[in-house]
Amino acid sequence: MSTGSPYPVDRLAPENYASSFGFQWNRFRRTQLDSATGVPISRDRFVRETGWTRRDLEGRRVLDVGCGAGRFAEVALAMGATVVAVDYSSAVDACRANLPNPALHVVQADVYALPFALGSFDYVYSLGVVQHTPDVERAVKALAAPLKPGGELVVDVYLKHWRGYLHPRTWLRPVTTRMDARRLFQIVERTTPRLLALSNAVGAIPVAGPLLRRFVPVANYRGVLPLSATQLEEWAVLDTYDWLAPKFDRPQTPRTLERWLREAGLVDVRVFKSDHLTGRGRKPPASGSDARRD
Repeated sequence: MSTGSPYPVDRLAPENYASSFGFQWNRFRRTQLDSATGVPISRDRFVRETGWTRRDLEGRRVLDVGCGAGRFAEVALAMGATVVAVDYSSAVDACRANLPNPALHVVQADVYALPFALGSFDYVYSLGVVQHTPDVERAVKALAAPLKPGGELVVDVYLKHWRGYLHPRTWLRPVTTRMDARRLFQIVERTTPRLLALSNAVGAIPVAGPLLRRFVPVANYRGVLPLSATQLEEWAVLDTYDWLAPKFDRPQTPRTLERWLREAGLVDVRVFKSDHLTGRGRKPPASGSDARRD
C-alpha cells in the first residue's frame, strides 16, 4: 500500500480483529463524509466531542486513530490541520482514496504499536473505535503516548448502561460475530428496507412507539439526521452491520474511562455523555513552555 507519507508503515496481515471494518469502509467509502452527504453531520459530531475549532487545529499535527474512510480526518483537514490517519484495517485504502490532500498521511498500524515517536502530535483523537479493540484500557492509554506536552486527547466509547442489554446488537452478536462478514453483510443489506419500514411503523404508535422502535434490529436515523430516504437506507445498512460484525464490543462506564485517562498521565480530564461516552484530557505542559507550539 502506498500512503504518500513520510511516516513508517506497519505491514499487517490481511486478516485481524478489525477486518470487518476494512470491508465496510471500502464498501461504504463515501457514505458518512460530509462532502458526500451535503450536511455537516461528521463536523458537528467532531466539534461536539472534541471542542476543537479551526483556531486550535490550524497548522497543528493531528493524529486520527481508527480513521475508517476518513469522515473525521476530512473535518480536521478542513480546519487546517496536518493529519496522520491510522487504521488497523484496509480502511486506509478508502481514506486515502477519499481525501487526496497533501496534508494527509495515511498509515496502517495497530493502536497497541503506533509507529510514532513520543511527543509527535499536538492533538490525538479516536472516535467510534476503542470499544472494538481487544483491550480497551490498553488502547486508551496508548493514545496518550504520541501527545506532545500540552497536547490534547479526545476518545469516545460506548456507554455501559443497563439499557445496553436491551439493544438488538446485544442479543444478536453471539450469532452474527461467528458469521462470515460478507454473508452477514448480504443479510443486512437484504433485510434493511423491510426492517426500516417496520421500525417506522412501530415508531408511529402513540406514546410507546419511540420506545418499541428500539427493539427493531436496524439503525434508523429518520427524524434524527437530515438525510434523504436513499441516504437513510445506506446509513442503516452501514450502521446495522457495524453493530453486528465487529469481533469485540466493550462499553465502559464514565468512572472507568476517567480513571484510565488519569492513569495515562493526563490532566484536566473531563468525561461526559455526547454521541457516545466521551473523554477529554491534556498532557501536562513541559516546564516553562507550551510544547504544542514548538
